[in-house]
Amino acid sequence: MSPQFPPVEPYAHGLLDVGNGNRIYWETSGDPDGKPALCVHGGPGGGGRRGSRSLFDPEVYRIVLFDQRGCGESLPHASDPAVSLDHNTTEHLIADMERLREHLGIERWLLYGGSWGSTLILAYAERYPERVSEIVIAGVTTTRPEETAWLYHGVGRLLPGPWEAFRDALLPEADRGGNLVAAYNRLINSPDEAVRIKAARDWCAWEDAVIAHEALGTPGAYSDKPDDAMMAFVRICAHYFANDAWLDDGQLLRNAGRLAGIPAVLIHGRLDLASPLNTAWELAKAWPDAELKVLDDSGHTGSPAMRNAILEATERFGRRGR
Repeated sequence: MSPQFPPVEPYAHGLLDVGNGNRIYWETSGDPDGKPALCVHGGPGGGGRRGSRSLFDPEVYRIVLFDQRGCGESLPHASDPAVSLDHNTTEHLIADMERLREHLGIERWLLYGGSWGSTLILAYAERYPERVSEIVIAGVTTTRPEETAWLYHGVGRLLPGPWEAFRDALLPEADRGGNLVAAYNRLINSPDEAVRIKAARDWCAWEDAVIAHEALGTPGAYSDKPDDAMMAFVRICAHYFANDAWLDDGQLLRNAGRLAGIPAVLIHGRLDLASPLNTAWELAKAWPDAELKVLDDSGHTGSPAMRNAILEATERFGRRGR
């Protein structure tokens, strides 16, 4: 097994003004002159975690982390219902990543992430392929409508009890027969604080049900958040998924040809109920430079085998230099 790198602390950090009153938190650790790598967190709205640092050799990489708009240490925080999400879209996040690259004086960087981070990585790389040296994805998603429909409707066939609880938490009752994500998006933006809190908890209870079988990963990960982080996470998730992430249906797969020449490792768990394997499979077929690794013991929240596969990929790409 590849070694897990020791904890490192950032040698620089800050808040970058990206416009519309938003400032995104960023930090750099490892070797200031090393190979640049950007960690793109999931969610959307799942910022604040710093564990990705340990997936990169700090003597080889310049490790860049950032919190996307509205979450983690970025300001303003979406847990505040008065904070507008009008300027929090996929296009805004792509622009933020590019502004951060320019701010840090980086020519090209490796992109690492998974889940929603996978979608954002692909959207950025298809827009700016010349700025991407390699890509490592652990948990492939493209946020197509069919993927969102599966997560909040279809997978309920496998988990009927928790799914009915997720559905039946909605008020008014008429909303239970329609688009559940759109209904939760309305509740999480209610003027009533009690309604917002209940919606956030009910959403996360469903997300936890989908990963409850992942004994080698992190079951319970969604509800195990501070109240402010949970509120921002659900509010941003519902906002993005209710709007199909402002991406045309199938856009990222159709445009995969723009990734030609970018080496990649796509790592996906066969036990991932949240993001079934077919999306990773389709992406690998459309992207000849991408190697797909399917892990039989892993789900959406990973496993020791998934961590090992990520480490192997970052070590291999680290040897390629810049």
